[in-house]
This record gives sequence, structure tokens and C-alpha cells, in this order.
Amino acid sequence: MNETVDPTLTEASGAPLEASVPRGEALERAVVRKLAGRSVVLVGMMGAGKTSVGKRLSVRLGLDFIDADAAIEAAAGLTIPEIFARHGEPHFRDGERRVISRLLGERQRVLATGGGAFMNKATRERIAETSISVWLKADADVLLRRVRKRSNRPMLNTPDPEDTLKRLMAERYPIYALADVTVISRDGPHEAVVDAILDELDRLLSVGHDIAPDTIVPVELAERRYDIHIGHNLLSRAGEFIRTLDPRANCFIITDRHLADLHLRALETSLTESQIRYSHYVIEPGEASKSYDVFAQVCDAVIEARMERGDLIIALGGGVVGDLAGFVASCIRRGMRFVQIPTSVLAQVDSSVGGKTAINSPHGKNLVGAFHQPSLVLADTGVLQTLDPREFRAGYAEIAKYGLIDDAAFFGWLEQNWRSIFAFGPELAEAIRVSCRSKAAVVARDETEQGDRALLNLGHTFGHALEALNNFDTSRLVHGEGVAIGMACAFRFSARLGHASAGDAARVEAHLADVGLPTRIRQVPGLEASAEQILDAMFQDKKVSRGALTFILARGIGQSFIAKGVPVEDVRAFLAAELSST
Repeated sequence: MNETVDPTLTEASGAPLEASVPRGEALERAVVRKLAGRSVVLVGMMGAGKTSVGKRLSVRLGLDFIDADAAIEAAAGLTIPEIFARHGEPHFRDGERRVISRLLGERQRVLATGGGAFMNKATRERIAETSISVWLKADADVLLRRVRKRSNRPMLNTPDPEDTLKRLMAERYPIYALADVTVISRDGPHEAVVDAILDELDRLLSVGHDIAPDTIVPVELAERRYDIHIGHNLLSRAGEFIRTLDPRANCFIITDRHLADLHLRALETSLTESQIRYSHYVIEPGEASKSYDVFAQVCDAVIEARMERGDLIIALGGGVVGDLAGFVASCIRRGMRFVQIPTSVLAQVDSSVGGKTAINSPHGKNLVGAFHQPSLVLADTGVLQTLDPREFRAGYAEIAKYGLIDDAAFFGWLEQNWRSIFAFGPELAEAIRVSCRSKAAVVARDETEQGDRALLNLGHTFGHALEALNNFDTSRLVHGEGVAIGMACAFRFSARLGHASAGDAARVEAHLADVGLPTRIRQVPGLEASAEQILDAMFQDKKVSRGALTFILARGIGQSFIAKGVPVEDVRAFLAAELSST
């Protein structure tokens, strides 16, 4: 699992330290012992500092250091620019793969790789077999300042080196994110980065957090049973997983424009390596794509690609892509199989699991849809590194939801560990596992939401109404933010009705606010809705039955229940109080 840390060091006064504080040898000895013979491989862009940091790290660990580019030049008797000029990049990449494989097979060491080495699947697999990978992640401005100091960068020998560098970053960062550990590389002392690497290696390799196989959470639905795989580097292995479903099936990928730039190439490469024929369709990002028009366009594209009923739809994306692709799969040829590859926290813990698929109507969210279970879910924790921080926070609301529904201990654990989750520590994969396990258990008991599956809608009656009134404008409110406001409202409403204590409501609001989520209706930018307008939007919700409102309320943290026929006047009075509070 991939962890990210920022090694920036400051004195108590806030001034940067000029050098790291001596740490002794205990940590280094512990890391070497836990490595158990494995090497440490540094990956990242040119200019990330792999050689400088690698040399210092090797001294601290007492291991040999070698730079893969230097080894390649020694073997070829040519400089890397000369190899590019005489033989081209494909020749260089093949030699690079062979040299790195040889170096990792010789003995334990610290190895700095070239910027493109980790892009090769065979090289990544060789590194995973023998080593722990560390991505030195740097911002574009930092890399530009560093690479301008040297002229031996053949990949930047273009009319616009800055544009080339940014293009390479867009291509490579989703793959670099598959590394075991991520450490931020900033301008400053290299020893600070080395200290951060040692700390993260120690934590990763500690008891209970060693490199582990994928976690598998089954969703038990008799003949429609499927597995949720949770782990890092799953996207690059998607073809292998899909071939186990049906080695003869073709695939149709549905994704959005933003995710296509980040992840489509890695998925298509994996399918090609597994000899799977595929086509793809790219939609615009955002809730607006869950519309009748886009649904029709995608359906026509699937049919035009000559996909048959036995073929597979792949949803590569967050909740919007998953909902749309799943509904397309449920309708084309009266039902095709589909695979969920969720790329957001929200999708990994909620929308990709359970088979709820839908598009929106002008009258409300998810009003046109079907229950259609996936055949496989691949939750790659590495791809979460590419999420916008706001989207990551929004997805966390759905994680917190599982604790609030029926697992008070999990909510308490989240209160203690949320910072590590947001730092991409091992706690992130654990939070995803617990969330998926909770949802899988509910889905197995109540697949089509006739009973307690409705508990999963905690906060959604409020949240969906706010999204609809906001015209699904994600620049102002994304789904997880609506859920966060909704959950805080549900607990305050429960307290107002005498079901829960004011202390529990305050605790829920405090935790959501701590992580940076909104908890009040008035925090939605530009929303000027009255209590009556919010109430009208609630009556368009799917959970309305025979004209009566159904809410998920709570008797306390971890004690949610289904409240049917809640008096309209109670809801109106609560909303009025919420809107008037300061």
C-alpha cells in the first residue's frame, strides 16, 4: 500500500533546518532487518533526486548503491543521450529492463532508476518480487529548476521542454503511485528526505504492516457472488483478473476525460498484455453525465463496437462513471456483465459495491436505474494518490458512514486514525476493507433494499435534496460533501426528536469538520433555498413511500434505524431552524 509523507523539517520557530538531527543507528538497523534481504528501489521523474538521495540512503543502511543509468552506460560504452541518438528509445528501454533485472538479482542494494523504468510492467513486477519501491514525488516547478541545470536529458530534447515534462508527469504519476511508499521531494537538505524514507520503510515493514497480498472481500449473492479485491498495483493487473472471468470476452471501457488522462493507458496496456480486445468511450467528468442523452450515446457506442451479451463493460472511474456504466450494462442486450474499477474513495467503499446503478432525472438524483451486480470489483488503493484532496475528503464521508450506522468502535478508530488515512498510510486500506466488508454484509442480507440496506442511505435524504437544488453543480457541492452535511443533519434531527443525545450529534459534527467536510446546509456556496424548497426536493427522493418521508435516524453513534412516515411538520421545523442558525 502506498504511503505519502512530506519530509519538510522546521525548527520550533518555524525556520527550516539546515541539516537533519542525528538519529543514531537503531532505526537503520531495524529497517535493514525488516527488509529481510530485499533491495530499496527509488523511482520517479528526472530531477526528483533519486541519485543524491539514494547515495545517502545507502550509507545510512550500510548497503551498496548503484544508479541504473550509470550501469547502462557502462554496459553499452555510450552515454544515454548517445544511446537514444544511435538506437532510439525502444532499444534503450529494453536494455534498461534487462540491466535492472540483473542488478536486482545480484544482491541487496539501494537502486536509483531512470524516470521511465517503472513504466515497464516487467520491471515493476521484478521490483515487486525483490524489493521495496519508493517514489520520490516532486512538483513540476521543483523538477524544472533541477533539470535545467543539466543538459543530458534526452526525453527533454524538444522545442518546449516544460510542456514535455508536464506531459510526462501526467503519463507517469499514476504509475509511480503504484510504488510501496511515496515521499515528497522538495528543495532542501537531502538528509530530510532520507529521514522520511527511513521512517516510512520502518512503518511499512513493521509487524502487521508488511507487504501483504491483496485483501479479498466476498459479496455472497448465491450464483451472482463476486469478490472485491483491495490492494495496490491492481490496475496494471486488471487483464489477468478479467481473463479469469472469461478468457474469450471482449471489453468495453467507460471512463471520463480526466480519468482517461490518468489511468486509461495503464488499463489498456494490461488488457493488451492479456490479449483482450477492447474499445472505450470517454464522457465528460461530473454528475451532468448521468443524463438520458449521455446514457443513449454510450449505449449506441457499445452496440457499434459489436459487443455481445457475453462480453464485459468496464467502469473505470468514480461514482458517476460506475453508476452510468452499470446501468448501461444492465440494459444492453438485456444485461451484460460488468467490472467495477473504482478510482475514488467514495466509489471504492460504496458505489462500486452492491449493484445499484442509475442515471439522474431533472426531478432528482438516481431516479432511473436498476439493480445490476458487477462480476468483479478491483479497488486499487494506489490510484487514490491521484485524487484531488477535495474528492478524497468527500469520499471519506462514506467511510465515516459505516461507523455511524452500526459500528461505534470503527467510528472511534476513525477519530484516532483519520490523519494516517489522509496521509495514505496502511490505515487507508484497512478503512476501505472494513467499509467494503460492512456493505457486503448488508447487500448479502438485502440485495434490493427491501429492509435494512436502507440504512446505507444515512444522510442521503438531506444530501440528495441539496444536490438537486444545486443542479448537481459539483463546483459547489460534490456528493460526499452532501452526505457529510446530511449525516450531521440526521444526527441533529435525531437529537431534536429525542432519539439521540446532543453530545453524539456534536461529536459527529466535530469529526466531520475536523477532516474538512461541511456539516451545515448554509455551507453550500450560493444555495438560497427555503425550508419548503428543501422539503419539496426531499419528496422526489427514492426513499419516499406512498407520499411519506423515510429518514435514517440514530439513537446514538453506531445505532442508526429506519424511520418511516416522519411527520412533515417536524422536518419543516428542523429545516427552518437549521437555516436560521448561526
